[in-house]
Amino acid sequence: MGVFSRAWKTPEIRQSLLFALLVLVVFRVLAHIPIPGVNTEALTRFFQSNQFFGLLNIFSGGTLENFSIVAMGVAPYITASIIFQLLAMIIPSFEEMQKEEQGRQRLNQWTRLLTVPLGALQAFGLLALLRQQAPTVLEGMEWQQTALTVVTLIAGTVFIMWLGELLSERNIGNGISLMIFAGIVAGLPSFLRQAFATFDSSQFLTMIVFAIVLIVTVFGVVVMHEAQRNVPVQYARQTRGTRFGGQVATHLPLRVNMAGVIPIIFAISIILLPSMLAQFFLDARSIWLREAATTVLKLTSDQWIYGIAYALLVFLFTYFYTTVVFHPEQVAQNLQLQGGFVPGIRPGRPTAEYLTFVVNRVTLAGAVFLAVIAVLPLLVQQWSGNNNLAIGGTSLLIVVSVVIESVKQIESQLTMREYEF
Repeated sequence: MGVFSRAWKTPEIRQSLLFALLVLVVFRVLAHIPIPGVNTEALTRFFQSNQFFGLLNIFSGGTLENFSIVAMGVAPYITASIIFQLLAMIIPSFEEMQKEEQGRQRLNQWTRLLTVPLGALQAFGLLALLRQQAPTVLEGMEWQQTALTVVTLIAGTVFIMWLGELLSERNIGNGISLMIFAGIVAGLPSFLRQAFATFDSSQFLTMIVFAIVLIVTVFGVVVMHEAQRNVPVQYARQTRGTRFGGQVATHLPLRVNMAGVIPIIFAISIILLPSMLAQFFLDARSIWLREAATTVLKLTSDQWIYGIAYALLVFLFTYFYTTVVFHPEQVAQNLQLQGGFVPGIRPGRPTAEYLTFVVNRVTLAGAVFLAVIAVLPLLVQQWSGNNNLAIGGTSLLIVVSVVIESVKQIESQLTMREYEF
């Protein structure tokens, strides 16, 4: 609370917090404006019985439950971001563009443009998936209304993307993550109300286990988010007039989980994509294509296959995003230019190789932890038979990580202003 009280007393940060609150209120208002022609009662019943759409609802920031005008949330934008980050690792020209401010701005613009066709694809897939899984939800919707619904969903995604970028510019957290965070927190009262309404004495042991899982998850996420490996660094002697200064000993902090909550968001995005794409080919003329689409839907509906794929994607995306945000060659070059070196390691390429080795080792711990925590609620759900437990575990991972990241950014702004004065 001390951080937020200090932040509230700082005019610039207070304005940023009020702006963020206004944006999130607008987002939640839009999330409650349903698209005409949708049977919301049938949609609610369907959500209560389908874990896949429950996860999709989390990923959209809680907007899909009402099938609102922003039902797809930021899913197309995140998918576009993943595509360009993968291209940057494959195509050298894209990698060079990421190193320059003008190049990054151009890539961001291309990401926004790619969001529109991806939004159209995902909107058609979402409607096809609902018609396949719950025909009564979209009963009576003609092709004209379907086309208008797709355009509305694309417009909603673009607007939410814009709001997220405005939030990110305020330096109080990642705007996209804050959108998802707001949707999860907004759904917490209804989740608790449903849990208390359906509670009976036979579920007492299940609730205790669920509470333990929540506590362990919160504790583990906080510990792993703060954990870091300190690499010792020394700077050569400096000449000050006629005197020589002694060596300066410091350290280079390497966080165990540099990617934060991004691997979870990326993993959910990818794991939901095959099921949505398969809907387009269920009525294909080619027999093998229809069978392939049916097989994909069967595989994605299997809880064990889903859990293994989810954990594997979280593990891989943790490494992937770490390589995106941390560049050992650049860090080694900066140390060499500043006269710094790691004791026992030669400057230049050997230092970069050493940093790569250390980062891979510490990231292994973070990746394994995130993967285990991601599937732990699924194991509890298999044991208890309660679908809400798996959804709650994924939500908790996102909420805790977003809160920690926002607090860190606010603390950094407070520190900068202290140095200014």
